[in-house]
Amino acid sequence: MIVKDRIESLRKELNEHNYNYYVLDNATISDYEFDIKLKELEKLEEENPEFFDPNSPTKRVGGEITKNFNTITHKNRMYSLDNSYSKEDLLDWEKRIQKNLGTTDIEYTCELKYDGASINLTYENGKFFSAVTRGDGFQGDEVTANIRTIKSIPLNLSDDFISNFEMRGEIILPLEGFHKMNEDRVANGEDPYRNPRNTASGSLKLQDSAEVAKRPLDCLLYQVVTNETKYKTHFESLNAARDCGFKVPKTITLAKSIDEVLEFVNHWDVERHNLPYETDGVVVKVNSLLQQEELGYTSKSPRWAIAYKFKAEQVTTILNEITYQVGRTGAITPVANLEPVHLAGTIVKRASLHNADQIEKLDVRIGDTVFVEKGGEIIPKIMGVDLSKRAEDSVETKYAEHCPVCNTPLVRTEGDAKHYCPNEFGCAPQITGKIQHYISRKAMDIDGLGSETVELLHKEGLIKNYADIYDLKVEQVVPLERMAEKSAKNMIEGISKSKEIPFEKVLFALGIRFVGETVAKKLAKHFTSIDNLSNASFEDLVAVDEIGDRIAQSVIDFLSDENNIEIIGRLKSYGVQLEVSQENLANQTNKLEGKVFVVSGVFHQMSRTELKKAIEDNGGKVSSSISKKTNFIVAGDNMGPSKLAKAETLGIPIVSEDDFIEMIK
Repeated sequence: MIVKDRIESLRKELNEHNYNYYVLDNATISDYEFDIKLKELEKLEEENPEFFDPNSPTKRVGGEITKNFNTITHKNRMYSLDNSYSKEDLLDWEKRIQKNLGTTDIEYTCELKYDGASINLTYENGKFFSAVTRGDGFQGDEVTANIRTIKSIPLNLSDDFISNFEMRGEIILPLEGFHKMNEDRVANGEDPYRNPRNTASGSLKLQDSAEVAKRPLDCLLYQVVTNETKYKTHFESLNAARDCGFKVPKTITLAKSIDEVLEFVNHWDVERHNLPYETDGVVVKVNSLLQQEELGYTSKSPRWAIAYKFKAEQVTTILNEITYQVGRTGAITPVANLEPVHLAGTIVKRASLHNADQIEKLDVRIGDTVFVEKGGEIIPKIMGVDLSKRAEDSVETKYAEHCPVCNTPLVRTEGDAKHYCPNEFGCAPQITGKIQHYISRKAMDIDGLGSETVELLHKEGLIKNYADIYDLKVEQVVPLERMAEKSAKNMIEGISKSKEIPFEKVLFALGIRFVGETVAKKLAKHFTSIDNLSNASFEDLVAVDEIGDRIAQSVIDFLSDENNIEIIGRLKSYGVQLEVSQENLANQTNKLEGKVFVVSGVFHQMSRTELKKAIEDNGGKVSSSISKKTNFIVAGDNMGPSKLAKAETLGIPIVSEDDFIEMIK
């Protein structure tokens, strides 16, 4: 047998043994025999480098060093899920999707919600290509070398699956492996890890992939993302993925109704404690991929999926002190400082008290024994007070009257739950908070400049607002603590590159109260420049779709403030994009202005996403459901019969994909 054939034969055999052991839990060879074959392959590859393959089983042992993890934009956004906590929440969700789809003929899948670190795996031509963490959903860190060491992730696929696709899943640390790791750490005199979830997440960012390979990480897969239409349902695509080597848990179940969903929930609320890994709820999805596409997404989550969270664990502890935090908008958040207590795998020392009304409602006081749980098992919150343990000399909590940082008297406007510090340009947390928001990923996305560095730069007197960052020089930054020359150069380069960020993101980055990502996009598209927006009247602003009185007044207040006018003037002088580019303007028209479209069915010349963007680029609005306000329905193949009937009843014109393309020519 020639060398190349022997190498390929060993690779195939070792991949099969890995699959049998790590996915099927059915070893077909002893560890000793496996190691002998692996060493033979390593020797052959070393002697014959022309047959190098990044997906060889020999790469599973790691050894690649990653100093800096590249930030990669997701081809398909990784959305978060809406949460539900009761049958009523699920029934409300079901009503919404039935209304949007115009049918009650909907099948669901029920899957356990795995408690780990979300990952996006990309495969090209049947081979593992890259791995990126979820990050903020829009972009994450590339951790390909580390993920390649996880033996339950297939590196080469059989020919009968999809060629190019993404696989979504959760990197977990099984409980048995986690406990074994902690036993070893304690034996070596080291502190044990707190919980499997954080340990799994932290493992992905280790610089040495050989260290990652030593950890018993696993990967449970839950979604295939592709433009191909080979599979009709989510359930079918996952079964096919399992058959070709992916570790898709067999707990996934089909349900015909919410009652069947709840049967699944009730079963696993008890049985989850017998699983080899942690789970904190159930994910319910519409099974039909066509219906998923029809339902689409909100700005934050898919309409076709929802997470049902198991009841949170609750503990009692002592409230030692109430302190107050200042946010970037000046909003004051009261924080409960607690006697440390173990809760849902972590040590909890602090919990949010939200606002003055919540403190009054709970009548929570210093020294009280309080009930604490994690909201959605993530953020700790105080649920109540054990009044039977309250001291007789207990004193009612009086809410803070002055800013805890700058001592400015707090204000509270009518109808607002929060108190605010009005010292916007003189209160340190507000100054640094605004700059931290400006540089964040969803805003200006400045590489090399993080939150801690912002605080350090402010402390050293180098920056007082976000315009100041464009005046920074390498020689000013190098002397700072933990700042090498290369890091300083990367920061200055990142700041310079932010001048290319489009206007809609800059507008969001400015930090105007109530102007989030979606509102910023609408305002940028409508007014096209900061000058036009600054000159807009209250009436001009509220005339824009979905811009209400509160947002309009906030925009006017911000853009008429002398400090903000000066900062925006400086941003202009530095070359920051404060108007929509000519290229983007060229692709936009008002041909569909005032028209509301519903997109339904499968299309051939454009994807549904491209079609919706084309509607918006030409001034139209996309709606998810048919109503009297709908002007047109763009219908593709397999449009739902109930939607068709409703359109005919309301007399709404139905246009084809070709008709629509003609409309915008």
